[in-house]
Formats: sequence, C-alpha cells, structure tokens
Amino acid sequence: MVRYRQWAWGLTIATASAVTAFGFAAWQANAAPTPPTPTVAAEQPHVSDPSPLPEAATGSGSDALTSGEVEKARALALTPQLAADAEDVTGKAGPEYLSAEVDTEAGGRQAELYYYDYRSEKLFKQVVDLTTGKLAKSFSAGGMQPPASEQETRTALGLLVTDPLGSGFKEAYRKATGKALNGTDGLVPTAHIYTAKPADQGASQCGRNRCVQLIVQTEDGRYLSVSEFIIDLSGRTVARLK
Repeated sequence: MVRYRQWAWGLTIATASAVTAFGFAAWQANAAPTPPTPTVAAEQPHVSDPSPLPEAATGSGSDALTSGEVEKARALALTPQLAADAEDVTGKAGPEYLSAEVDTEAGGRQAELYYYDYRSEKLFKQVVDLTTGKLAKSFSAGGMQPPASEQETRTALGLLVTDPLGSGFKEAYRKATGKALNGTDGLVPTAHIYTAKPADQGASQCGRNRCVQLIVQTEDGRYLSVSEFIIDLSGRTVARLK
C-alpha cells in the first residue's frame, strides 16, 4: 500500500500484520502385556486443503482494509460533487482512483482514499469513518504525484504506442521478438511517476502535470528500453528526453 508522507496533512505509514497460531494434538497407545514385535508404522494418507481462509468482512485496529471495507469506503468517498467536477485519466467524469489504506492514528476504523483529478490537476485525500459510515475529512492539493494506477499505466502505454515517437519502441519490440507490434496486447507495463529536472526539454511541465516513465515487458519475459520516453498523461503527449 502506498503512503504519501510528503503531504502537509500529516500522513503516516500503516502496516498490517497477522499471526496465525496452529494447535496440535498428540495421542499415545497403552502398551500391550507383552512387548509387540517392532514394526514401522505406515504413513496415513491425507488430503490437504490449499484453499485460503475466507476474508473477514471487516478488520480491526490497524489491520489492512478488507476488500469489503475498500468497496464501502470508495462509495462513501466519491461524493456527488467530486464525481461531477473531477475527471479521470481517460477523460471520463469522476476522479482517478489511486489507492486506499487504513489510518492507524485515528483511534478507530478509518480509511484514507486517494484520487487524482485531471481537470484541476489536484490530488484528493478522502477520509472515511467506516464505523459511522460517513465521510470524515476531505483534502486536496496541487503538485502531489503519488504512484500511478493500473488504468494510468495502461493509458500511458497506449499513448506511447500510437504516438509518432513510438516508432522507436515498435522497432525495439520487433528486434526483441521478431514480430511486428500490434497494439498493446501481450505487453506488461510498469509506470513510474516522472518529475521534470532543470535540464529537461519537452517535459518541463511534469510535476505540475501528471507524467510517467514506463518499463515494458513482453509476454515472453523480455524487457524493452523505453526510459527515454516521458508520457504526459495530463496533456496526452509523448516526449523524448535529450
């Protein structure tokens, strides 16, 4: 779970741990009147059940949020105003959902949810009280660039592949696999947030805008070098670092 400690709102790192204890039973047979002939006991056949235990509906204390709690928290965090005013990475109404985590300092069961609004270029933090079922606090700030969501990562890859600068990437793919690149199927991208450096040309807006660099892996496990490309998700443009 990603934490954003740089915020002036006083964020903390939540950690979750679980310890499972197993008991065991031992049995002992009574000795027969006369010592039996020593034999080697055959191992009794058994069948193990690899199925995981069902997830609890709710956690407690500093336990990580359950999937049910995240679903509930997201419904409470996405207010009608935020849903109407914000915009996600694809241009659709509603902010881009990034992550959710438990607030360990709240003294109760509270969830912190993070959204990015591409319309205002602001990061939103929504604090939901899971006990009362209410939105407790709401914050927003510009210039905050937490890690990219899965949807942002796939969108960045699509922008790279369709941009004229993506021809170099397509050639790298052809050399690595012997095949022509056809869309983004079979590619596994990882995105890293990029903030402009003083000497950057073509990406000086990154930091104000939401930008990423990609690491791309083919379906057969090969990595393709695309680190020279910067994808501006806010402006939907691609630049090559010089």
